[in-house]
Amino acid sequence: MAAPLLLSDLYIYPVKSLGGIRVAEAEIEPRGLRHDRRWLIVDHRNQFMTQRQHADMALLHVSPAYNGFLLTHQQRPELLPLYVPFEATPERTLFVTIWDDMVFAWRGTPEADAWLSEALGRECRLVYMSDMVVRNVEPELNPADAVVSFADGYPFLLAGTEALAELNTRLAEPVPMNRFRPNLVFSGGAAWEEDAWHEFQVGGLPFRAVRPCGRCVMTTIDQQTAQKSAEPLRTLATYRTQGNKVMFGQNVTGPGRGTLRVGDPIAVVSRR
Repeated sequence: MAAPLLLSDLYIYPVKSLGGIRVAEAEIEPRGLRHDRRWLIVDHRNQFMTQRQHADMALLHVSPAYNGFLLTHQQRPELLPLYVPFEATPERTLFVTIWDDMVFAWRGTPEADAWLSEALGRECRLVYMSDMVVRNVEPELNPADAVVSFADGYPFLLAGTEALAELNTRLAEPVPMNRFRPNLVFSGGAAWEEDAWHEFQVGGLPFRAVRPCGRCVMTTIDQQTAQKSAEPLRTLATYRTQGNKVMFGQNVTGPGRGTLRVGDPIAVVSRR
């Protein structure tokens, strides 16, 4: 008999494309978990930056601090830690581009811009998404009022430990879950059973799996060294390809409000 479904890990990623912070509980807001991907690094043209083009972003480590987080460079100890608050102030503003969206953002501090530019070896800025910004989730799949942060497209990403374990049986060297950057990690059940989920509850709160998540080259970047390899994308492509995309995890929408805690039970309400 399969183990019961439980929420085994919760992660927030304060800055898009940088490392996550594991938390024991998290508040849910309309855009997803509170403090998740509200900060974004942009280049001199105000275009968003990710590890897809800049693998060395993996070397910027994120750790929790009082009402914010610390950024450190894993290979450059001479760069003193940079403190960033969870929320910015609207002192300076600009428009930034993320995928096909152009959105209004608040500037971070000049000190943060200088630190990141030095750490990444190129001019860049740190910007924040305020609650006033409206960035809609894909309208053809979701209600018109569903919004998202600087995440790629959905408020939550769900992944299963059994799916990762099954993948790792096929790899010469196993990979950790941080290659896939989920917010919600669950244990129990069978490998890949989340593919069939539609409506489900976590701790009694309603969620909806919208569609599988197509994975990119970021999954091939070691988050400790920033080194790239062919795996796990090459192996996943042999048996997890749908159309032209390689799938791992589920894009999910949530209740808009509530609290999640590690250990919350998961109940599948309906399946696709």
